[in-house]
Order: sequence, then structure tokens, then C-alpha cells
Amino acid sequence: MDVPNLNTPDYMTQPTPHPNADDLQQAKQLQETFEKIRFQIGQVIVGQDKTVEQLLIAILAGGHCLLEGVPGLAKTLMVRSLAQAMDLQFHRIQFTPDLMPADITGTDIIQQSDSGSRQLVFAKGPVFTQILLADEINRTPPKTQAALLEAMQEHCVTVGGKTYQLSEPFFVLATQNPIEQEGTYPLPEAQRDRFLFQTIVDYPTRDQEGEIIERTTGSSSGQITPVVSGPEILAFQRIVRMVPLPDHVKQFVLDVVRALRPKETDALKWVQQWVQWGPGPRACQQIVMASKARALLHGRLHVSTEDVEALAAPVLRHRIVPTFSAQAEGLDTDAIIVRLLKELPRRKANSSSAKAVAY
Repeated sequence: MDVPNLNTPDYMTQPTPHPNADDLQQAKQLQETFEKIRFQIGQVIVGQDKTVEQLLIAILAGGHCLLEGVPGLAKTLMVRSLAQAMDLQFHRIQFTPDLMPADITGTDIIQQSDSGSRQLVFAKGPVFTQILLADEINRTPPKTQAALLEAMQEHCVTVGGKTYQLSEPFFVLATQNPIEQEGTYPLPEAQRDRFLFQTIVDYPTRDQEGEIIERTTGSSSGQITPVVSGPEILAFQRIVRMVPLPDHVKQFVLDVVRALRPKETDALKWVQQWVQWGPGPRACQQIVMASKARALLHGRLHVSTEDVEALAAPVLRHRIVPTFSAQAEGLDTDAIIVRLLKELPRRKANSSSAKAVAY
């Protein structure tokens, strides 16, 4: 499609382009490819459809994902299976209280050559990969957690005054355990904000758990076949950025995010009572990118308010700090988001907004 200039800050307000045949074909290929990825992951993972979809959306949007769930829900297996289906290099770091920043990024070591001379050589750490699983990220001190920040935001690592670029595409998929909080180090707000999603991994249903028993205690085991490559994923990410954003959807995103800031002049009374700090501008950017990716996965070439509503909780739940009053009443961030979505009026598309285009 003849897309607006993505390098200009006001590109979202420019006229919506009309997709051509090539654009429709590329969008269809993206959807078909990610359906194949879902199928491959389903060879070893039972259920967890919502979690898998959010992982795929995060990757299409070029973001990172924080998975939260109790032990034994196959979070590690899910991420490893995703890397295999995408034919991407995979590394796993088990975060522990004694883990040091150099254990993640790497360090300079003295190496002696055959001639007897010595020189400093950079030994790469496990962050030099394409999909990095940061397992139980909240079990390591903030100094080590912060070692990931540059890699997550800039896709590079600086050691000894030198900067090293990471391979593209690069994603951090971190897990944290909601129980056993003694001796853990909660992620600071600045680091949580780097994650596109905080995805809640829930228990399987009874039927799904029965299927898990059949699969894991028998003689057969699922095999994953790669269906996409790194360069193809980068091309799909460019397609996602081309998806038009209707103005009424952009205004709805602004309504949702700004309504969660208690210091706004028109903030709702219950928001002032229950929210101590609200999400920043990065929340707007990331909910738009995620909504664009979801639209393509669902066979549409435009973003709708339905996409925003579906992704509001995983994008916003880790960017809201509830007040003591909210916690005392047993209210979590999800309850705040649900109430807000019920009360916010829906904006209607005007004549200049994008029309629904399916493929």
C-alpha cells in the first residue's frame, strides 16, 4: 500500500491509503504463516491460545513480553517451542540472587595467542541471541535486571566502552512467579515499562489437562518444524507498521490511556481514588503497534476499537500503580481496566477513517 511517511510524527493523521493487490497478498501470507506457527506450537503445548496469540503479537510488534504464572504451566517450553517454530537462536538465563550483569552481557577476557602475545577479547554472554528467555527475572537484584535494559530498548550491549549490536530480530520473553515472593526483587517501573505485554498464564481446563497427561506420559512426542525465518519476521514487522490507524481509534487509545492518569484535570473520581500512577506515552505507542498486529492476524487491514479493548489489559496492567485504598479493597489493575473500558464512550468512525478491508 502507498503508506504515509512513518518517519514523520504526524503520520497517523495522514489520509488512509487504499491497499493494493500486493499488500493484500503480503497480509494474507503473514496471517497464514502465523497460523502455521500456532499449529507447530500446538504440537507440544496444549491450550494457552490467548498466551500464544499475545506472544505472536508481541513479536510482530517488535516488543518484549513478561509472562506471569505459577510453576508447571509450560512457560519455558512455550518460549522454546516458539523459537524452534521461527528458526531463531534461543538462549535461556535462570535468574538467581547471585547472578551478575557480566553473566548476561558478557565480559572482556585475556586471551593468549600462539605467538605468546596477550590481548583482551570480548566473550559474548547469553544475551547475544534472538529469543532470550529470562526465567524468573524477579529473583535477581536490580543491578542485574538493569543489565537487560539497554539490550531491550536499544538492541545493543555496551561493555568496556565498546558497543556491540545484537542480532535481529531480538526479543526478551521473561517469566516471573506470582507466588514465593520472599527473597525476590520486584521489577522497577522503568523496566516493566519496557515490556509490551504482561501476559497472565492461567491453569488449563480439565479437558486440556487430561490431554497433557496423555501426551506427556505416553511414547509419542510432538516435533516442531520451522515455518519462518528471521528475515521474514523482519519483513512482517514492516508490514505491521504500514497498517492504517483510523483517527477515531487513535482518539480512543488516547482516551483509555489518559483516563488512567489520576492527575489529569478531567480524571474520574474513582480513578483518583484507586490509581496512584498511570501509564505514560509509551503505553499509547505500544497498544497501537499491538493492535495493528492483531488486526492482521484476524484478517483485517485496519485497526478497530475491538483490537484496543482486547489488548488493553496486557498492555496496561503493568503500567498502573494502584493506591493503598484499591489494594485494601482487593482491587487489582485488571479490575481497574475492566471498569474503565465499560465506562468510556466508544468513538465512531468518521468519513475520513479507514473502512474495513478483509482478505
